[in-house]
Amino acid sequence: MAIERKFVSDGVTKARIEQFLNRELKRAGYGGMDIVRTPLGTQITIFAEKPGIVIGKGGKLVRQLTQDLATNFDIDSPQVEVQQVPNPNTNAQIMAERLATALERGWYFRKAGSSTLRRVMESGALGCEIILSGKLTGARSRVQKFVDGHIKHAGEPSETIVEKGFAVAVKKLGTIGVQVMIIPGDAKLPDEFEILEPKPLAEVVEIVEPEVIEDIGEDVDAELEEFVEEVPEAAEFVEEEQ
Repeated sequence: MAIERKFVSDGVTKARIEQFLNRELKRAGYGGMDIVRTPLGTQITIFAEKPGIVIGKGGKLVRQLTQDLATNFDIDSPQVEVQQVPNPNTNAQIMAERLATALERGWYFRKAGSSTLRRVMESGALGCEIILSGKLTGARSRVQKFVDGHIKHAGEPSETIVEKGFAVAVKKLGTIGVQVMIIPGDAKLPDEFEILEPKPLAEVVEIVEPEVIEDIGEDVDAELEEFVEEVPEAAEFVEEEQ
């Protein structure tokens, strides 16, 4: 059970780090992280819409962040790297935070969900699904989905291709869970194929002069004579073939 407990412990630690970074870097447009363990330490890559806010003046904030990760989560030699999100509109975590903020500001949930879905699809995504869960309009909790394009819900593609983001909108009636799933435009789906147009055959007509044919025949005969001289047993076979 040691290996299973290690996997569970690593998953809990990663979830705690994700929650910590989401809370600390909310103003910077936190867009997710990636943890890679190397022999030299733990490489933590933070994706943010505004990397300057994460780094801080003279790298002060990123050094404090590195120290907090080492102290609070027992990470060996953390090395924090900050990268800018190339297209925030196709980042699931950023869009989930934006949608949650819009709901907290009083946007009607249908308008907020539809506008977010439209913005994601116009940015080149292959598919998007938004799920709002909570007290949207009254005292009873309900679930509302907004779907466009193609989304994978099962199998390996749902784990490797689909990007997922989650945020919470706190309102007077209660909290609303916001889940966003996006398939980026450059993703390669396993059931996607392309039919290529057949290439036209090149019309190549080669004209061989009769003199060239005679020269080729003479060369072949000369080679056969040399072969018969070297291997006398092959003389009968050559005569039968001729």
